[in-house]
Amino acid sequence: MKKILIGSLIAIVVYVSCSKSSSTGSQYPCNLNYDTCALKAPSNEIDTVEAYLTANNITGAVKHCSGMYYKIDSTGTGKSAGVCSTIIAKYSGVLSNGTVFQDQTTGQLPVSQLIAGFKNGILLIKEGGGITLYVPPTLAYGNQQVGSKIPPNSMLIFQVNLVSVQ
Repeated sequence: MKKILIGSLIAIVVYVSCSKSSSTGSQYPCNLNYDTCALKAPSNEIDTVEAYLTANNITGAVKHCSGMYYKIDSTGTGKSAGVCSTIIAKYSGVLSNGTVFQDQTTGQLPVSQLIAGFKNGILLIKEGGGITLYVPPTLAYGNQQVGSKIPPNSMLIFQVNLVSVQ
């Protein structure tokens, strides 16, 4: 009985000491050492984003080190989000062919759970800010079909307003 009690106690201590959570107490694990430039889109995907921007006369978009492009509509004046933050954002999403896959919605989102392109973009603005993201497939869902609206290897375009950082 003593061995079972001690074994159970050790298991609990190991579990508690090994379980990861964000510095904000979120239930979602996050990596405080997240590198926004670590995951990079291949050159053919970057070329596709650039061709889209050119074909649609979109000027002022900036190339991120990851290969996505973004255009800051407003930097905002409030708090900045971190990779371990939970945010409230108002956003919409379309495919490069104009198909809407996400009508404008407001949602509470843990930054650590966002696709890389969305996460990288959110980290560039503050509360009250807005950004348009042009996300190549590698920084989105890659070769995965997502529901019935996002086919594999899709470039995604998001319009995001950062409402608040929690």
